Amino acid sequence: MIMGLALRSHFSRKGDEIYHQLRKLGASLDWERACFTMDRKFSSAVTEAFVRLQEAGLIYRGRRLVNWSCALNSAISDIEVDSVQLTGRTLLSVPGYQEKVPFGTMVTFAYPLEGEEGEISVATTRPETMLGDVAIIVHPEDPRYTNLHGRHARHPFTGRLLPILTDPLVDPHLGTGAVKCTPAHDPRDFEVSLRHALPRLSVIGGEGTMTELCGDWLQGVKRFEARQRVLDALKERGLYRSTQEHAMLLPLCSRSGDVVEPLLKSQWFLRCDQMARRAMEAVDDGQLDIIPSFHKKTWKNWLSNISDWCISRQLWWGHQIPAYRVSFPGSCDKQEDDSDALWVCGRNQKEVKRSAAKKFGIPENLITVTQGLVSDTDVLDTWFSSGLFPFAMLGWPEQTPDLHEFYPNSLLETGSDLIFFWVARMVMLGQELTGQLPFSQVFLHSMIRDAHGRKMSKSLGNVIDPLDVISGVSLQRLHEKVQEGNLDPREISIALEGQKRDFPRGIPECGTDALRFALCSYRSQGERELESHDLPHCDETCLETLSGFVCLTVSPASAMDRWVLSRLYHAAVECERGFEHYDFHAVTVAVHSFWLHSFCDVYLESVKPVLQAGSMEQADSARQVLLLCVGQALSLLAPFMPYLSEELWQRLPKPAGQEPSYHSISVAPYPAPSQLAHWNSPEEEANFLFVQEVVRVVRSLRAEYQLTKARPELYIQCSELHFREILESFSTPVQALCRSGALFLLSTLEGAPSGCAVGIVNDSCQVYLKIQGLVDLQKELAKLGGRMERLQAQLDQAVARTWVQQYEERVPQHIREENTRRISSTKTELERTQQMIENFRSMLPERD
Repeated sequence: MIMGLALRSHFSRKGDEIYHQLRKLGASLDWERACFTMDRKFSSAVTEAFVRLQEAGLIYRGRRLVNWSCALNSAISDIEVDSVQLTGRTLLSVPGYQEKVPFGTMVTFAYPLEGEEGEISVATTRPETMLGDVAIIVHPEDPRYTNLHGRHARHPFTGRLLPILTDPLVDPHLGTGAVKCTPAHDPRDFEVSLRHALPRLSVIGGEGTMTELCGDWLQGVKRFEARQRVLDALKERGLYRSTQEHAMLLPLCSRSGDVVEPLLKSQWFLRCDQMARRAMEAVDDGQLDIIPSFHKKTWKNWLSNISDWCISRQLWWGHQIPAYRVSFPGSCDKQEDDSDALWVCGRNQKEVKRSAAKKFGIPENLITVTQGLVSDTDVLDTWFSSGLFPFAMLGWPEQTPDLHEFYPNSLLETGSDLIFFWVARMVMLGQELTGQLPFSQVFLHSMIRDAHGRKMSKSLGNVIDPLDVISGVSLQRLHEKVQEGNLDPREISIALEGQKRDFPRGIPECGTDALRFALCSYRSQGERELESHDLPHCDETCLETLSGFVCLTVSPASAMDRWVLSRLYHAAVECERGFEHYDFHAVTVAVHSFWLHSFCDVYLESVKPVLQAGSMEQADSARQVLLLCVGQALSLLAPFMPYLSEELWQRLPKPAGQEPSYHSISVAPYPAPSQLAHWNSPEEEANFLFVQEVVRVVRSLRAEYQLTKARPELYIQCSELHFREILESFSTPVQALCRSGALFLLSTLEGAPSGCAVGIVNDSCQVYLKIQGLVDLQKELAKLGGRMERLQAQLDQAVARTWVQQYEERVPQHIREENTRRISSTKTELERTQQMIENFRSMLPERD
């Protein structure tokens, strides 16, 4: 009782800690429906599911080989086993051992033949299990052992006779071609024992020590310490032959890091073949969509080769298996505990007694809880109860309003590493117990790993608390957290060194919004992340401008207004498309691009002159557009940066005397492209591309002449009427973005003013920046002279290529055309450079 209360208190604290992390991360969840799988109602649902599946013949009890973690002293499922590839002899840390244990070797030893001189050698990577050998197996067509078929060998330590049998599973090219058969500790040997009716001797116990079947000299010895003792004993008897390096897959427990031991145990199993088939068909038929789609292949491959699921766990915390072993006067208490024969299941003890009486044909009064019923001490695999979550948390098996309203769900979002642990189990159990898929879509996000690409794991000591990223943490505190955990003492120093290397100054404060945006924007290396300080700066400027202004309608008066609203529309389109395809990277790129490049860098700078010196009508229009852009763009940003968006959104001007339609941006409608489509202006966007090219050329000139603070006059001359009209409609933004003191549009008849630097926008548009009095003319003339020399050299080189004999015949046409274009463009550049030199010379003061 006390233990149970302590455990519930512990899990309550852990649960509160997780909820606190989720809240700090800005998770918007239905907190009133928070559910713990050990709650009373949920536990009843787990019992109901077990009983229904057992009554349907899907859950059964059997004595079979299971994956056993000696460190946990419990069975684990197949997908909790990590197979590590070893290329040769490797020393590994194993829980419970002071020294590292060698793996990746193949030991060869001999068994003496019975009744004659001679021996037969076998090879194994696990010599400690030879105490459980019951036979020697060779390939039926291996000529080396034809004369030994049907003979026997003698076990050197137990004296047991070992038959020499044939089976096609043996690889005659591996090792000696003869293999030892240990059915109680090897899955393939277990199958062989079924075909040949061999006994199964368990020589390793659940705690990882050798059993009494091994004799006094090994009983109670740890399995890997027994390995060396066996090798020493073989050497003493002259039966040891060799040890060689051997590539192998080593199974490790993903939860404890222990080497998995196949053990023969009586366990409860869930038949999965038919459920797996239906889960595959759901994906094939399009009823269940898995995103990203490449996971569908993994889904099918795993479910196609699924084994029955061992759902028993030998832990002291969890859902107790609702099964009882029945004993009554006249029953056979010595019957093997490896089948359903003496077991009954039920929702409660009354039901169990009734089922037992019916099954064995005896009165209920002969079966008592204290004498006739012995409850199973094992608990269920935690993934069994987790697999029921989509419907059990809504009140199943009761037909509750919540179950009717919310089941099945539309989407499951979880980590890609849980596709088998959780997702497949939810789909199989949901279809079996409710007749419906629990959800129609599964979105599997990628995993957050450490700086070295490793999955974050408590056993590695590399787990990062998201609160430490949000609020920042010192290196000392990171060290303390590792030391406060239950990490193996040998691993603590490794983890501490890793922290020193990865976080020499600790982790700086990042904030929730920046963390969320960065994680959602991540797709590949090299992607730029939005800096958290950019948006507050932009919005403070906007909010100062909008102070005291209330937007009633939006009537964009200028081309610039129409352009930025069109960009807002396209940002909403990209966001909607990204959300529809779960491409959050695309959404963050769209939001980032609008805020920084379209709004802050361009529109906000371009409307400053309008707000300062424009007409009242122009200024009001600009304020309307500013307010609308900020409000809508904050809504686009809100799913990624909820706190910043909320703070700024609350500061936006509201209609005087009116209650706002929504009290929070989190419940306000997300911008829909269909509602913004009337702002789509392809013409203005195409026109502004030309404006941006003009601005780029002018800014290049400013940079070339180092005009950082000056606001020189700008003259633009266009030979095409279309370009001139564009510049007329965007004249104010051009002047503002080019930081010019004045802007003049020259006609084709007007000559370029003196004292200007020239920039070429395209063949029909040039810009002239008045730099007289702002630059060192002698220095610029020297630079232009150097440019003339380089251009002349390029021209001479291009012309020289045309002097090659039979140029027209020997040189391909496309190369000749490219050379001709190069000659023409270089001549044009020379002429313009010469004009600039003459222009600068005319600016020089006349000498006396």
